[in-house]
Amino acid sequence: ITVCLRRRRHTVIDFDSQFDDNTYEISCVLLSVLRHPDMSDVPVDAPEACPGTKSETAGKVSACQGCPNQSLCASGEANKPDPDLPAIAKNLKDIQRVILVLSGKGGVGKSSVTAGLAYSLAKKGLSVGVLDIDICGPSLPNIFGVQNEQVHQSGSGWSPVFADDNICLMSVGFLLPSLDDAVIWRGPKKNGMIKQFLKDVDWGDVNILLIDTPPGTSDEHLSIVQCLPKIIKTGAIVVTTPQEIALLDVRKEISFCRRVDLPILGVVENMSDFICPKCKFQTKVFPPTTGGAEGMCKEFNLPLLSAITLDKSVGQCCDEGKNFIELFPESPVTASFARILLGIEEFLSK
Repeated sequence: ITVCLRRRRHTVIDFDSQFDDNTYEISCVLLSVLRHPDMSDVPVDAPEACPGTKSETAGKVSACQGCPNQSLCASGEANKPDPDLPAIAKNLKDIQRVILVLSGKGGVGKSSVTAGLAYSLAKKGLSVGVLDIDICGPSLPNIFGVQNEQVHQSGSGWSPVFADDNICLMSVGFLLPSLDDAVIWRGPKKNGMIKQFLKDVDWGDVNILLIDTPPGTSDEHLSIVQCLPKIIKTGAIVVTTPQEIALLDVRKEISFCRRVDLPILGVVENMSDFICPKCKFQTKVFPPTTGGAEGMCKEFNLPLLSAITLDKSVGQCCDEGKNFIELFPESPVTASFARILLGIEEFLSK
């Protein structure tokens, strides 16, 4: 029942009036679930039968045994407001929209899609901020060609690095002693770094904040969704490639978004096909064995914003830190990003 409610499936429940002696705690959990059908207060790392942090039985029933959040829930600490929220809200008060670029799978092109979105939005005259919260694998400084720049601190906070006239960027990559240094942090330190980015970076007159995330549904994602949707209109773009091995993890990302009430603006299928630059023949490099992103979008009732062609020029531009939208205006990739902006136009304008 809990699983069905979490997935927002319509469920008919038939109760038998006779209960045996072993169902008391199960019934407590069941009643808690029914009282909180939206399940948005259930931590992502919670067990399947979690009653929710706002339930009277939170942290007190057998289903809570072994959950890392049990002591917090039982003490009531889980329901206390985040003390950093007021400072974050004050610092980001001028930002109109936040777009998270997500994917359950690594290597599908989240960072290149984030860069393409930033270039495309800036081309329309918008001021764009880009926040790289891939703490252990920050690649955006290289993609934007500013990997050797340093972050400066002023009275108003950290100054983001400007990658273009209308694009500024913040990443943990700017804070490392060298480009080859590894970040070996546990969850709490990652969360602290992300909150510091949200509280202390002086974004200036940024209209749209793009957030590039790591693969999966881990600490970085939780830090963001527990803060931003409460203070700024926030949506997510989910990136995938056509093959089922990527879609398996992307479905989990969609489930994550729905569990935490993060609106999904749509899905982008990256590396959808390859068009030969000489003969223009179209090849499916990664054949979609289960319908690809289009089939998944039908399954989850989500819009497919665009399918992006695999273009070696884009990969080269990302390696060299160049603006591929500006350098290749006639490329099918540039047209794909124009379609993405068209698909999220309502989110950007309202």
